[in-house]
Amino acid sequence: MEGTIGEIRMFGGNFAPRTWALCDGQLLPISQNTALFSILGTTYGGDGRTTFALPDMRGRVAVHAGSGPGLSTYRLGQKGGIEQTTLNVLNMPSHNHTAVPNLTTTVQVNNSDGEDTRPNGNFLGQPTSGDLYIDSAGSNQKLGGVATSGTVDIGNNGGSQPFSNVQPFCTVNYIICLMGIFPSRN
Repeated sequence: MEGTIGEIRMFGGNFAPRTWALCDGQLLPISQNTALFSILGTTYGGDGRTTFALPDMRGRVAVHAGSGPGLSTYRLGQKGGIEQTTLNVLNMPSHNHTAVPNLTTTVQVNNSDGEDTRPNGNFLGQPTSGDLYIDSAGSNQKLGGVATSGTVDIGNNGGSQPFSNVQPFCTVNYIICLMGIFPSRN
């Protein structure tokens, strides 16, 4: 199977054909692979003196180097992405929760004349004599101008469990051509 040195192909077999190698990040000696090293250099690893590395495509998809309009820039050999992530508050869009509480306020008062000026232990009475309080409760009365306020707590929900960030896939091997036609530059 002839190819161009440095060419990467998808291959459905569980081995690399002769003159090809699996793209599994293995280190190769420069002295035995000078043509391939002249193309790859240390883009994918190695010390550049005695070894260089093949691309490691295990568990990865290929992305073209450079950038498209409105997209991020990726350099040759760059790795990125994660298989699982956890969404937290910083990742969520800004939003509000509206709460309309249904509150009722009931005040016990007595329609009898007030007998005391002190509220301690007494109930509101009818202020005809200047005294406002009486020692016994009467019936519930609707009062105007009574305001009720409070807070509504909306608790957090969810389990903070990581979720899969992997697109649907079918696994094949990536192979790289070690020997073949040396690519010419245009």
